[in-house]
Amino acid sequence: MSIIFSLIIILFSAVMHEYMHGWMADRLGDSTARDAGRLTLNPINHIDLWGSILMPALIFISTQGGLVFGYAKPVPFNPYNLKDQKYGVAKVAIAGPLANFFVALFLGLLLRFLPGLDSNLVMFIATIIQINLVLFVFNLLPIPPLDGSKVIMPFLPYVWQEKLLNMEQYGMYIVLIFVLFGFPLIVPIINLLFNLIIGI
Repeated sequence: MSIIFSLIIILFSAVMHEYMHGWMADRLGDSTARDAGRLTLNPINHIDLWGSILMPALIFISTQGGLVFGYAKPVPFNPYNLKDQKYGVAKVAIAGPLANFFVALFLGLLLRFLPGLDSNLVMFIATIIQINLVLFVFNLLPIPPLDGSKVIMPFLPYVWQEKLLNMEQYGMYIVLIFVLFGFPLIVPIINLLFNLIIGI
């Protein structure tokens, strides 16, 4: 039950993340996501068999419930359609992680200012907060193709922009290596944000 519960939370959190990428692109002049039927919160339109189901289940089982992580099918967008050609891609990129952060913040404030909630409900909300904070922090890592690399791109010298773009072809391998071996590096940041949000 615990793995099913975690998979459901990951799926809906990742869907919100991808939806906000599409929403921001749409606001900035690119209707690619809307035209493809991806500007929706319907999880069926966003499920990726590997990223949304198999990988999270394998990570959860291999870490004995210590870690769960996944993603939804990326929402398509055309950067050349964006009104803001300099910072548009960065705005689209940061919209996804910020959606996860605001979900965590809203629920954290709920826990803080509504005392006396049922303990099972508190655990349920705390799990949602934690998973959304994982998605927020992890996706802001400056590793292509993660959102963080696109957020920092406009602020880098052209030479470094080229290096990041060249790294993207190996990006998923780097991401996988980080998930398996480097994840403990960001756990303190996730825990700090969790404690600050819920007021511990």
